Amino acid sequence: MRTKPYVLLLSTLSTLSALVVLLGLAPGARAAENGEWAVYPAASKLGGRPYFYLSADPGTTLTDRVTVANKTAAPLTFRLYGADAYNTDRDGGFAVRTQKERQTGAGAWIRPGRTRVTVPARSAVTVPYTLTVPADADPGDHPGALVALDERIAPGGDGAVAMGVQRAVGARVYLRVNGPTVPALAVEDLTLDQDRPLVPGSRTSTALVSYTLYNRGNVTLNPQVVLKARGLFGRTLLDRDLAGIPAELLPRQKIRLTERWTGSPQLDWGDLTLTATAKDVRESGTVSFLALPWFAAAVLVAGGAAGLFGLRIRRRRALSA
Repeated sequence: MRTKPYVLLLSTLSTLSALVVLLGLAPGARAAENGEWAVYPAASKLGGRPYFYLSADPGTTLTDRVTVANKTAAPLTFRLYGADAYNTDRDGGFAVRTQKERQTGAGAWIRPGRTRVTVPARSAVTVPYTLTVPADADPGDHPGALVALDERIAPGGDGAVAMGVQRAVGARVYLRVNGPTVPALAVEDLTLDQDRPLVPGSRTSTALVSYTLYNRGNVTLNPQVVLKARGLFGRTLLDRDLAGIPAELLPRQKIRLTERWTGSPQLDWGDLTLTATAKDVRESGTVSFLALPWFAAAVLVAGGAAGLFGLRIRRRRALSA
């Protein structure tokens, strides 16, 4: 008997990804929703408090309420659970663990008053929950979410293997455990992969800059990244503020990013420096580069060698005459 696996998706605006629960909303954005249902902190109106921001001492218990709103014409049943947050490998987006994954932070500390809730058509249900911070919890940020997972499994995929799709929406939980905060950021594994034409000037050269941002501290960072390149005699070849940087780099998370440099030099020698900054932190990484058209260089070397060989032959002939 063939089992039917399912893929868990989370819909937040237009953000969907298989096997992980994604929350694509930035802090301060409207409540998390997918057009059919929404999940948000209990407030006087939808999106009035789009996310939870909580602060607690180790060993204390907080209470709050979460609202699940059904926008469809039929009742919907959800599983409610707490989940830890992390940065995705793909683009550093804010994501949370699935229900079956092991939770070790805020996801493990959240306990909804009801783990299964049915919301009537075009109605909303508010559920209380507690968040108990262990006495030995590390100080700093412990981001997570309260997730409403649709119990329905919709058919999906056109391949030979049967597949089902579940969707979920989550309200972010920004929890800070009181104590010393240590912001720390590292730039690691900076590399430059050059793509130059064999014949200089025959086409535009490009370079792919790859690097890792690593939040080594215990607080969430909002990094900004600047890329600079200097050539011979200190000439500025590139000075760019990079886009596509995650709005939030969560504690103890690292992400691998790339940046395309179109019009990189075809004949130069210099350094590429990437500088990442956030509140109270600034770190840089540098890599040297040599831009040399190897085909042209080989032709010059071969020509030079042939010239030297010819010169030696003429000298020998002159000596023997």
